[in-house]
Amino acid sequence: MNNQITMDHLAELKLDGMSRVYRAMIEMPVQNQPSLHQFMARLAEAELQERAAKRTALYLRQSKLRYDAIIEQVYCNAERNLTQDKLMMLADCGFIDRAENIMITGKTGCGKSYLACALGRQACTLGYRTLYFGINRFLENITLSKLDGTYIKLLNRIEKAHLIIIDDFGLHPLDGTTRRAVLQILEDRYGRKSTIIVSQLPVAGWYDYIGESTISDAIMDRLAGNAHRVDLKGDSLRDKN
Repeated sequence: MNNQITMDHLAELKLDGMSRVYRAMIEMPVQNQPSLHQFMARLAEAELQERAAKRTALYLRQSKLRYDAIIEQVYCNAERNLTQDKLMMLADCGFIDRAENIMITGKTGCGKSYLACALGRQACTLGYRTLYFGINRFLENITLSKLDGTYIKLLNRIEKAHLIIIDDFGLHPLDGTTRRAVLQILEDRYGRKSTIIVSQLPVAGWYDYIGESTISDAIMDRLAGNAHRVDLKGDSLRDKN
């Protein structure tokens, strides 16, 4: 069997990582080619890396993150009330494995959404399905799905995500329908999946925003019971830019 036939078989099997490394190694001088065991190990490693890269690209597309943010560009200092140690503790995404939530608060422009998107991107890179919603789009999706009969499908899609990010929490009023839907979503995720909530409102103001004391207590119990809090301080970073 010649090398081209092998290349064709790898392409047919969609083993792109193996195909790329196989071509590179057979083009090496014979005396420099690795042993059989090294050859197989490199092929396997290349295919794993290729699949991880494709998975990350897919998860990033599906996440619809607001910002193309990366952890390394998140600004940390004492004035922002965000230390490098705290950021790195969250960046390993262990909170997702432990089904913990994150509540990010602060003034407009202080970098809340950027931080959330950086954590979302990190989650995608590490193999966690992530979904980002601005609160307006989030509530619109709930309302429309109720009307067109796709509500259960929406709930299942959100439930399957290891991490969801709800941004601008508090900027759009909740009615009875959306309030109960938010509770249902958080109930489905409680103790199993993670949620990041981003808001200009301090956490103490979330009860009044949610309204209807019984439901607000239930929502906050599922959000705050196992949550990390990040209260960003300082002036708007947009002004600095």
